[in-house]
Amino acid sequence: MTLLSRLGAAAALLAAVAVPLHAEERPAKELFGAKALPTVMEPQAYGSYAKGCIGGAVAIPTDGPAWQAMRLSRNRRWGHPQMIALLEQFSQDAQKLGWPGLLLGDISQPRGGPMLSGHASHQMGLDADIWFTPMPDHRMSAQEREQLPFTSMLDKSKFLTVDSRRWTATHARLVMKAASYPQVERVFVNPAIKKKLCDTWQGDRSLLGKVRPIYGHDEHFHIRIKCPAGSSNCKGQAAVPAGDGCDKSLAWWFTKEPWAKPKPSSKPVKPRYVKLSDLPKSCAAVLAGPAPSSEQAVTYGGGAAMAFAAPPAADDGIAAVIAADGGAEPAGVVPVPLPRPSLQ
Repeated sequence: MTLLSRLGAAAALLAAVAVPLHAEERPAKELFGAKALPTVMEPQAYGSYAKGCIGGAVAIPTDGPAWQAMRLSRNRRWGHPQMIALLEQFSQDAQKLGWPGLLLGDISQPRGGPMLSGHASHQMGLDADIWFTPMPDHRMSAQEREQLPFTSMLDKSKFLTVDSRRWTATHARLVMKAASYPQVERVFVNPAIKKKLCDTWQGDRSLLGKVRPIYGHDEHFHIRIKCPAGSSNCKGQAAVPAGDGCDKSLAWWFTKEPWAKPKPSSKPVKPRYVKLSDLPKSCAAVLAGPAPSSEQAVTYGGGAAMAFAAPPAADDGIAAVIAADGGAEPAGVVPVPLPRPSLQ
């Protein structure tokens, strides 16, 4: 293809993407949720964890030697190759700790973006949920993966208390192992679990600061990795505060304030859904980009290498669209009503 024809193709795609998709009034979650496969391009994370997308995502296999993916109907086992590689490594390290294997929850949709239901984050392929339920001793059927109930680590008869009949020292080692990887920025757990670790952990306490308390997260924990090198349009979070986090910031969760119901508004507020135009401009190109020939072609290969390489000329137009983005500052984290904090 000549340079002139390449520029023409890029301009055509730029026009096709910039006008119809940014004029789209449907919620972005519907647009991204409808995509069954990722965009064929070099892996890139765009935007922020709660308002972004991912190009060139790969899938973790549904089954591995030390993991099984859950809730397959959601089609959320896609992520940046660095996230998928970490999960495979973590699964093997978990077995060395005495954990049977990982049950993997949501990672991201094929092209990231807002989800049809559930998480506000998980939009750049850099987040992953790990169940506190250990992997069973058999390969589960698709139906079992859909129906297996979650197991809460809390004693629901008491306020913010870990259930000692379910929580074990191996659970603690598993969470702290997740926090030990240098690429992991945060590990989110329920405040009761954070307190349990603060009270009982005898290992290296410098890693406890990465373990952050948040609502929910009593049935699973959430791993978040840093923006990968080269993802210049990926907006990371501020560094975790110094210390182990076993301080006033944790004590706040055990007061009434975090659990107080917001006062009802005198005037109902109509919900506003995130639109494609609210996301980084590059996400329009990611959404419109070409899909691979099959899921198998973009499934991560056993922890060694990706099973595909983006063809050099296939995404010339996409690259032009993204370059035209000009490195615009991606949107920030979706706000939540005070005093409920964002994932921090």
